[in-house]
Amino acid sequence: MSARRPEAVDPRGRYVPEAGGVLVPGASGNAGARHVHSSLTPRRASLMQEPVLVLNATYEPINVTAVRRAMVLLLKGVAQAEEVHSAEVHSSAHAHKVPSVIRLLAYRHIPQQSRALSRKNILLRDRNTCQFCGKIFPSSELTLDHVMPRSRGGRSSWENLVACCYRCNNDKGDRTPEEAGLKLARKPRPFTLHTSRQLMRLIGHRDERWRKYLFY
Repeated sequence: MSARRPEAVDPRGRYVPEAGGVLVPGASGNAGARHVHSSLTPRRASLMQEPVLVLNATYEPINVTAVRRAMVLLLKGVAQAEEVHSAEVHSSAHAHKVPSVIRLLAYRHIPQQSRALSRKNILLRDRNTCQFCGKIFPSSELTLDHVMPRSRGGRSSWENLVACCYRCNNDKGDRTPEEAGLKLARKPRPFTLHTSRQLMRLIGHRDERWRKYLFY
């Protein structure tokens, strides 16, 4: 089964596919941007999904994003790299160090309410872990499961959507976890600022470059 990578959940519970590729300023097409995506090797593609800590202009940690998105922000000139890996990514003319921590150059007001409901945020909340078998998977090998099936009135909400591998998704089918003999790892909840900070601390233990910024 090929994996579709939907990004957002619309009001009808359908998923909107994520746009592939990276827009790099300064090249031809689409108002001075070009698309780079298809030539990435599996190893490079994996590198581009590594987590990057995002700081506000005041050095307050506010988000975790992927290397791919962080590179876009750097190339657009809206952020600068504070910490980098030894690895590099190459374009036809330049080599760029892979960022580990970036800082926005303009202050952004961050609302305290829950994040937008999206596939990306649900996988981040669930730490790319299938909520039934407990195994960690790449994003491309995970789907979203409605705990209470949509055919039985289940809504597309933070409290009813969880990360799920394809095998568990097939085993569960159009049933509740109890009916399928499955058990949820944890009760699904909205992704709040508190959730973000917990994830930052967890990842910070693995990347020493993050630690001096996780001061809250």
